[in-house]
Amino acid sequence: MGIKSVFLSAAMAVSVLGVTTQASLAETLADAMAGAYTHSGLLEQNRALLRVADENVAQATASLRPILSWSSELRRTFSDPSSAVNGTSANLGLNLSWTLVDNGSKKLARERLKQTVLATRESLVAVEQNVLLAAVRAFMDVRRDSEIVALRQNNLRVITRELRAAEDRFDVGEVTRTDVALAQARLAGARAELAVAQGNLMASNAAYAAAVGRKPSQLTPPSRLPSVAKTVAAAEAVAVRSHPDMKAAQFQVAAADIGIKEADVSVIPSVDLSAGVSRQNFLSGGTGDRSSGSVSIIAGGPIYSGGAIASASRQAIANRDAARGGLHATRHTIRQSVGFAWAQLLAARAQRVASGQQIKASQVAFEGVREEAKLGSRTTLDVLNAEQELLDARANQITAQSAEFTAAYSLLASMGLLTVDHLNLAVEKYDPEAYYNQVQSAPAALSKRGQQLDKVLRRIGKE
Repeated sequence: MGIKSVFLSAAMAVSVLGVTTQASLAETLADAMAGAYTHSGLLEQNRALLRVADENVAQATASLRPILSWSSELRRTFSDPSSAVNGTSANLGLNLSWTLVDNGSKKLARERLKQTVLATRESLVAVEQNVLLAAVRAFMDVRRDSEIVALRQNNLRVITRELRAAEDRFDVGEVTRTDVALAQARLAGARAELAVAQGNLMASNAAYAAAVGRKPSQLTPPSRLPSVAKTVAAAEAVAVRSHPDMKAAQFQVAAADIGIKEADVSVIPSVDLSAGVSRQNFLSGGTGDRSSGSVSIIAGGPIYSGGAIASASRQAIANRDAARGGLHATRHTIRQSVGFAWAQLLAARAQRVASGQQIKASQVAFEGVREEAKLGSRTTLDVLNAEQELLDARANQITAQSAEFTAAYSLLASMGLLTVDHLNLAVEKYDPEAYYNQVQSAPAALSKRGQQLDKVLRRIGKE
């Protein structure tokens, strides 16, 4: 192989390496959302709160079972010195208590807590949507501000050339000192606008790092908008059925309805079983070690509680009414959110189309004015104004494109569809049912399932 071939191969290798490195650094909108899903501490917080709700069901399940406890006592008895009961004794006992009949009060409590778990799951989905939407906004803001910085930098170069041209024309007497001053003023303004744009980009980079968990690299512009409903009515229909806030409110109403039944049965008598065995050993003094046991069936119920029972019943009804009112308000809020997102999407789309037409017209006008200025029929101010109109049109288009994507994903969120499942993001998805299925039967700590749960919790604590 000749020297020329060696250099050619090396150049190709470097070129391929450069392309590969750029490709590895490139980041898509889906990558940003996946990073936010994995990074979010807010999601971790609400997943833990869901596990808290799961454990409430486990504790309600445990309350349906018998309770076995032990007790011990070391006793020293002092009385008349001649008494035979003087001495030291040790007592050990086992006690069993079990509610045999409570007219379904504990089962109703468990069913109410199950509905609370379902509502908490939907609240977790709502948090997931907020996390993903924050990532979308951060991604599009960085893209927008990066392009505006590039636009401002190019504008600075253009105005610098216009200033040089004005100075050259002034030197030959074609323009006045006023034209030069106008170009100098516009150049200073362009530098100020570039500084503002760079500051906005720094702020957007910080917001991106907070939302996604890492600094932005080379962000690849999204190729197409997400699929949304064709009409605002269709979007509202999907939102009322699918939005997690709506589902959570429905589960809260169901829990409140069960709460009323739970309050009603609290006045019905209950039957409990109580059993115990004990052993008394005399360590010093006294005679006759004793063993004893007992079994009791206890029935009872409230007669008068100072009005607390009636108050609890009224409170349960008020909670039900509040939950129904919350459901009604949530339905209207969701519809309003859909309408707002839809309007923003249409406005951004119209702005993007109009700014595209404005760019074409402004480009033609700018080129014409610049040529006319060379012939002396236009002033430097005319050229600068035409250039500014073209710059504004391009900035408007960048802003509109970013706003259109953000509005489209906002509409998706308002419909309840901005989730990792619907978007099919490449992440390890959190299963909200997995932990519940492990704990709902209230496994004991020493059981096989209880030991599995300990391993799960230790793994969660390390993440």
